[in-house]
Amino acid sequence: MTGDQIGLWAGFVFTLMIFSYLLGDNFLYRLAIYVFTGLTAGYIAIITVESVLLPWLRGTLLAANGDIGARALGMVPFLLGLMLLLKSSPRLGRFGNIAIGFIIAVGTAVALAGAIAGTLIPLANATGSGVALDPLNGFLISIGVISTLLYFWYLARRRPDGTVQRGLVLRSIGVLGQGFIIITLGALYAGAILTSLTIFSERIAFLLARITGG
Repeated sequence: MTGDQIGLWAGFVFTLMIFSYLLGDNFLYRLAIYVFTGLTAGYIAIITVESVLLPWLRGTLLAANGDIGARALGMVPFLLGLMLLLKSSPRLGRFGNIAIGFIIAVGTAVALAGAIAGTLIPLANATGSGVALDPLNGFLISIGVISTLLYFWYLARRRPDGTVQRGLVLRSIGVLGQGFIIITLGALYAGAILTSLTIFSERIAFLLARITGG
């Protein structure tokens, strides 16, 4: 039996082990999850070392013509990692907060920039283009976007009895936005189910065809 055939049989067996979860949580499903988790962790570790750490070291700390600034910059990730390791110490754990704060600040800035440049601006452009090309669809898109955004509008007025409630107009628009959200989530869920069934059927057909030599 060749290596390709062993890989095909292993893939077939692990596929069945994963889908055995449909019958309930069992040992075969957990074993497959453990194997996949271990392989994924090992693969990510190798990729991180070869594609991130080693190029970073070669370009900063181990650079032949690197200056002091480049070498100091190369030490920053390792210092942050050392600070994170200090979180396990009751006395030195506060130094780890510096690394966590730095990571959160950078992550928030990157996420905010990505959301504005990759989501909000393209969405506004697509909405404007839709209005120009097809007024009816553009109107529906505009209503969906506006009502969905207003659904997450949490400002409200305090009533004389002390309760907080949004106005009738905002509540009505919010209900419409909630309807758009439900329809969108339902379509996404249905698409995910259809995609999963398609991938499963194609995978089983591929494995059976390769195993039987068809």
